[in-house]
Amino acid sequence: MKRLPQALMTAVALAALTLAAGCSSEGDPVSFDTPGARAAAAGGAGAKGGRAAEAAAKTQLPTGPKASFTTANTLDDGTRIGVTTLEGRKSGFTGQVWVWAPKEYFDPAYASSGFPVLISLPGGHGYPTNYWMGTDLKLQENISRWSEEGASLPFIVVMPVLNPDSDHYYDGSDIPGQPKMGTWMTEDVPDFVRANFRTFKSRDGWAFMGSSSGGFVGLKSALERPDKFKAVIASGPDTVPDSPLWSGHERERQANNPEKLAESLSTRPDTKENEVFLAFQIGTKESGMNNLKRFIRDYGKGPVKTRLQVIENGGHDARSYVRGMGEGSLKWISEQMQAPIRVP
Repeated sequence: MKRLPQALMTAVALAALTLAAGCSSEGDPVSFDTPGARAAAAGGAGAKGGRAAEAAAKTQLPTGPKASFTTANTLDDGTRIGVTTLEGRKSGFTGQVWVWAPKEYFDPAYASSGFPVLISLPGGHGYPTNYWMGTDLKLQENISRWSEEGASLPFIVVMPVLNPDSDHYYDGSDIPGQPKMGTWMTEDVPDFVRANFRTFKSRDGWAFMGSSSGGFVGLKSALERPDKFKAVIASGPDTVPDSPLWSGHERERQANNPEKLAESLSTRPDTKENEVFLAFQIGTKESGMNNLKRFIRDYGKGPVKTRLQVIENGGHDARSYVRGMGEGSLKWISEQMQAPIRVP
C-alpha cells in the first residue's frame, strides 16, 4: 500500500494528539503510546542500514509493565503532563511521578528512536508534589521552544517526588533506618521510565536537573552512578549532605557526599566512559557562589567536567534557574548527550 508523505503523516499524528488533548481535562486517562507511533515502529521494524539501524542499536523500547497515567496538565501544543503512582520494587517506597514527552516523541519519524531523559527535581521538601509538573514555570514549554531553536534536545521530563514526607530532607540517599530514597531515585524511577517510554540504552540518554535540595540530589546521584547518568544541571545546590537523619551514620553520610564522590571520580582516567558533566547554576542575588567555585576548582578535573552559569539578578528560585537553563546550561548538557534519531 502506498504510504502518505512523511510531512503529512507527521501533521496527522500531531493533529490527532492536539485534538485528543483538547478534549481532555485533569484526571482523564492519558497514554504515551500513540497508535501512529506504534504503526510507524512496526512498519520500520525490518529496515536495514543507515539511521534505522542506528536507532535500533541505540534504542531501548518500552519493557513494561505499563503504568496507568492520568492528565495533570495540558500544554498549549497539545502535549500533556501525566501522573501515576509508582510502587518502587527495589526501594520499597511508593510515590507519585509526573511525566511529559515532547511533541517529537509522537512524530512517526521518531517512532523507532529513543529519547533522552531529564529527571527533574524540585527544591524544598518536594512532597507531596514536584513543582516542575505545573505549567507556571513553563519548563516543558521552554524545552519545546529551545529544542526548535537548537538550544536543547527534546527531553522526556520525569518529575518524581523528592522526599517521602515533608518532615525531613533525605538527601536522595539510603539513610539507615529510613525510606531508601537513593534507590528510589537512581533505580526505581529509571526502571519505571524504561518500562513506559522509548529511551536510550546507554547513559548518554540520561541526566538530572534540580534546584536547591533537588540540585543536591541530582548532583549526588550523577556522581554516585556515573555508569547510569551522564550529566546534571544543579542549581543553587549544597555540596555536602546535611540531613539530620544522618546522625549516628557518619560513614554512610560520607559515602553519599558529592565532594567525596567527585574527588574519587576525578582521579579516574579522563576517558569518555568516565566523563560526567556538571552544569552548576547560581543567581547573583543568592549565597553560595564561592562554595560552587571552590567545588569546581577542587574537583573539576579529569573526567569531572564542570560549567558555571551565573544568572544576573537571579535569586534562589525556580524561575531564575529556568532562565539560566535557557542562557546556556541546557544547551551545554544537550551537546554531551544522545539526540533522538529521525528515520525518514
